[in-house]
Amino acid sequence: MDQLNQTTSHTFILLGLSTVLHLKVMFFLLFLIIYFMTISGNFLLIVIVRMNPTLHSPMYFFLTNLSIIDICFSSSIAPVILRNTLAKDRSISLLGCATQMYFSLALGYTECLILAVMAYDRFAAICRPLHYNTIMNKTVCFYMAAVPWSAGFINSLVQVTLTFQLPFCTCHINHYFCEVPAFIRMSCGDTFLNELSLFIAAGIIGMCSFLLTLTSYLHIISKILKIISSQGRQKSFSTCASHLTAVTLYYGTSLFIYLRPQKHTNVSNTTDKVLPILYMTVTPMLNPFLYSIRNKDVNNTLINQLKRKKCH
Repeated sequence: MDQLNQTTSHTFILLGLSTVLHLKVMFFLLFLIIYFMTISGNFLLIVIVRMNPTLHSPMYFFLTNLSIIDICFSSSIAPVILRNTLAKDRSISLLGCATQMYFSLALGYTECLILAVMAYDRFAAICRPLHYNTIMNKTVCFYMAAVPWSAGFINSLVQVTLTFQLPFCTCHINHYFCEVPAFIRMSCGDTFLNELSLFIAAGIIGMCSFLLTLTSYLHIISKILKIISSQGRQKSFSTCASHLTAVTLYYGTSLFIYLRPQKHTNVSNTTDKVLPILYMTVTPMLNPFLYSIRNKDVNNTLINQLKRKKCH
């Protein structure tokens, strides 16, 4: 009987956020606006960094990596959400679901590590200014960017492989995109290994990134408090405030989703659907604005380019 209840279908059906028509239209427009702002904001930031030679520094190198991640991250999820929000046929193939899950999970873990690397870069710039160029040389920057990308994609391969080895009792996914926790909850087999691997990966990558970020900022705050000039303190805090905002939003929501039991949890389905919106769509949209609104170099480059076009 258990074997009869286990689906072997090669197609899944995403249940989405709502079945009410006006809510579906509202969610579609909301996700469309967020996706457009994410792509345009991050792409503009990449172009600005490339156009201004003075921005070719470690800080902007990692910021460019973050923008590329955010563009790809949103593009791995938003089209699926947009298609299934209004479409009558909300089915997704096994291959399509696995591909979407693989890239979204890989890029999510990569962003987690890149944010930690950026915190360390700010620590080196503020706390070790005389040795900054030595600490953050080109070779070090290359490896500090390559390791997060490699770790994210390797870990994602392991997680997705383990997930699709599970037997599923239904082909209906109570979510609006393919995510590992949702598949663990819909499985009718033993998910201990899956939950353990997910917990270890989230613990090592997520918590280590969070602790590195926290340690970096504790040293930064300690250094800033020693600055005599109030204007100097304000400038230093302003530099780090945007990064800290993005880090808090991203780590807080993603760790809550992944660092808890998946199979038997008292968390409501609404919470499981709302929180991923924050770290998978909202954070990638906010990142370019958080990092550039108070950045004079970025703003000056944009203003100068607009003036040149106006003159022409």
